[in-house]
Amino acid sequence: MSKQTHWVRFASAAGAVALAWLGSATTSATETGDSRAQLLAVEEHPPANGPSVGPDEDLEMSLGAEIGAFVRRDAASPPAPCQILFVGSSSIVRWENLAKDMAPLPVMNRGFGGSHIEYVNRWFDQIVAPYRPRAIVFYAGENDIAAGKPVERVVDDFEQFMERKVASLGQTPVYFISIKPSKLRWSQFDSQAEVNAAIRALAAQRSDLHYVDVVSRMLANGRPRELYEADGLHMTPTGYAIWSRAIRPILLRDARAEAHTCHRHGSALPPGKAVPSRRRSFR
Repeated sequence: MSKQTHWVRFASAAGAVALAWLGSATTSATETGDSRAQLLAVEEHPPANGPSVGPDEDLEMSLGAEIGAFVRRDAASPPAPCQILFVGSSSIVRWENLAKDMAPLPVMNRGFGGSHIEYVNRWFDQIVAPYRPRAIVFYAGENDIAAGKPVERVVDDFEQFMERKVASLGQTPVYFISIKPSKLRWSQFDSQAEVNAAIRALAAQRSDLHYVDVVSRMLANGRPRELYEADGLHMTPTGYAIWSRAIRPILLRDARAEAHTCHRHGSALPPGKAVPSRRRSFR
């Protein structure tokens, strides 16, 4: 079976699942910038009555529309395998210069604005597994805390992501970007720090998980630096430059070994195959 045929068959099945879930909401409008703006608006403006941990049907419908657009795009033009996959919420979506910032590494962006870790898990088979990435750079959890989810739930959702990753992609390395401090969500900093500490501790126990600290670089005198747009949440190019300096050297260091293993096995390592333990927390 050719790679093109495989992708068309996979995307058709995955698209059927995603689009069936969406129902009539998935239209050609999901391909436009308007839909992405709507997703970011959902993220920026929590319900007037305060955060809730219950289902947010409007958010889920918007996110599902974004996933449907990815599925159709991938069916029309299958991405090459063994790239570095960036996945997560709007901080990934809005990384407009990602390819330039990570050059010469091959990267793909599958951020979807407003997403929580649970939604990355929900659509894992559409926006993670089929790409057979050499590595995954993960940023999510910030919106989860803002929506009122307890720290334990956020960490558990990430552990479920890791379980799904191992089941589908073996020991493919995951680089978790720490939840960033922001002006808008400064009141949530303590909860964010608890999630970050838990993920850092988890990374110390696993050879396939790496914790990337951006928090210390984004604070000055214990407060968020001037790195944000007018909304106090989304980063300016200066903020992304800090992320690039934190992430790119780590990816470059591991690039040759990860690329070799991915092209050899179809993902970083088959399930159950061990990789050498190494330092997994980066400042």
